Amino acid sequence: MIVGMTYKCIMLKIRLMVVLILVLNRISAQNENEVVQFSGALNQFLNVRDFCISKDGSEAFFTIQSPLQDISQIAYITRKDNEWTKPELLPFSDSYMDLEPFLSIDGKRLFFVSDRPLDDSSNQKKDFDIWYVERSGPKGEWSNPKNIGEPINSDLNEFYPSISENNNLYFTLESPNGLGKDDIYFSRWDHGTYSAPILLDESINSSGYEFNAFISKNEDFILFSKYNEKDGLGSGDLYISKKDDNGKWEKAKNIGAPINTKYMEYCPFYDEANQTLYFTSRRNNLSPKKFDSVSDFQEYIYESNNGLSKIYMTTLKIK
Repeated sequence: MIVGMTYKCIMLKIRLMVVLILVLNRISAQNENEVVQFSGALNQFLNVRDFCISKDGSEAFFTIQSPLQDISQIAYITRKDNEWTKPELLPFSDSYMDLEPFLSIDGKRLFFVSDRPLDDSSNQKKDFDIWYVERSGPKGEWSNPKNIGEPINSDLNEFYPSISENNNLYFTLESPNGLGKDDIYFSRWDHGTYSAPILLDESINSSGYEFNAFISKNEDFILFSKYNEKDGLGSGDLYISKKDDNGKWEKAKNIGAPINTKYMEYCPFYDEANQTLYFTSRRNNLSPKKFDSVSDFQEYIYESNNGLSKIYMTTLKIK
């Protein structure tokens, strides 16, 4: 009798565990592709884009811009007691255009793009170059900005730096020698210096626009934007390319809905440890409604997906 009761209890526990697993799997499946805004704390800004987050998830950096994007600065937030702090500007902010931050894996170097002059002896704006600041660690102070120099920077516009674990650099270049107006280039880190940039092949670049590339830490996949492609959902879409067994890039594929929409999606950043994709989108789901007050109107406009650039996040499993 006791043996029979024990057997029944065990079977009941197994059934309950199976039900629990099925429920959890269903919840996971429902949330896997759910796209949400990163944080309502950023709704105070009209345009926010170009997001990156530290390896331990304690810091995040992003670009804030004026309505017409003619003023651009880099801001940051830190996580304390599981809450994000109030956004602050980085200490090197000035009257020049700064954007597109990317934090190195060790958290000691922050790359970004700027049109600032090469040195303090001039206030003449330059074309867009890749720059960086350094610090000793997460609590350290940032250095003065340093231009990454040749052969990366040139008299052309360089944008959107992304660094692999071995310091290889991927970035966007507007060059007449590319396949299109904007193309993605790669530069190898070799004994403390960068090699001459190499144009990625037609598996990624085309006669159109390719830009805003995020490289994985092991360089086994790359996420980037294409503009007005035939297989696109509309405007700019996010694409992915993986390396095959021979180390060659496979033909890039559209990530698809619900990440991509008929609106502009760009500036991807992927947290590999947590399988989380962060990206910028101008998606819009505003619709006419009755408002109880002006504050009700403002809250709806600012907090909704309102067609202005915002940071979004979603679970994305890349195999």
